[in-house]
Amino acid sequence: MNNLITIGIDIGGTHITTGLVDLQSRTILQASLFRTRLNTQAPLEEILTIWSEIIKKTAAFGSGKLRLGMAMPGPFDYEEGISLMVGQNKYDSFYDLNIKQLLAERLNINKEDILMMNDACCFLKGEVYGGAAREYSDVIGLTLGTGLGSAKYASSFTYDSELWCHPFFDSIVEDYLSSGWFVNRFKELTGLSIKDVKELSSYVDSNVSAKIVFEEFGTNLGLFLVEFINMENPEVVVLGGNIAKAYNLFIPNTLAVLEKKSINIPILKAILGEDAAIIGAASLWANNKEYV
Repeated sequence: MNNLITIGIDIGGTHITTGLVDLQSRTILQASLFRTRLNTQAPLEEILTIWSEIIKKTAAFGSGKLRLGMAMPGPFDYEEGISLMVGQNKYDSFYDLNIKQLLAERLNINKEDILMMNDACCFLKGEVYGGAAREYSDVIGLTLGTGLGSAKYASSFTYDSELWCHPFFDSIVEDYLSSGWFVNRFKELTGLSIKDVKELSSYVDSNVSAKIVFEEFGTNLGLFLVEFINMENPEVVVLGGNIAKAYNLFIPNTLAVLEKKSINIPILKAILGEDAAIIGAASLWANNKEYV
């Protein structure tokens, strides 16, 4: 593989997406981009076989040495490649196994040719490397989806802030800033069941309760961001994940909370979408001496 091109891989709770990333232009070679759904509670061999097949499909668009950058959910020992996930309704079959080594064997490469990082960190790294936060050097980010991811970028390093379990109201913040909250809150107000945030957003113009739910979410997000911003003192905040697609429906309330606290830093919507984690994962190789 060309020294300036590597494979970025986004591992999610329901999917795997792979693509060749040009580290010079900081973009994905779109023809090499593949995505497939996964049963993440399937047996180990089944999941690894699917992973290997899709990685090989992407690799066929490049040439030379195969190197991978992987965005993985946690908990995970990213340096050693050992999964610590258990009881999260995903990848239970991986627990306490060296996934780097097992995948490397299937791809006939060395495990040193695989770099891994937390998926929220890869999202933020991607947006800093080639997205909305490219002009900033001190950034915090949230991925808003089925769960809550949080990360900080500073001095060329990205860290998992691990704030999903941060105390918030009568529970933890993930219970208020995730897609499940929207489903539950709308049902509380109306007695109606919805599938997800995308469906709820389609009701905003016709259902006042839908509008209220987005406004409440925006307020909750603002209250949490006050804490996160005070912890880290960043230049900018980046919001990603599927909930961020409804940015315009909740951000006015978020900004109102921040304004009351005299916090005026930019709150940016991520621009790379699902490509962010792929580009961020691939960019783990950008500081490697072979690319300098």
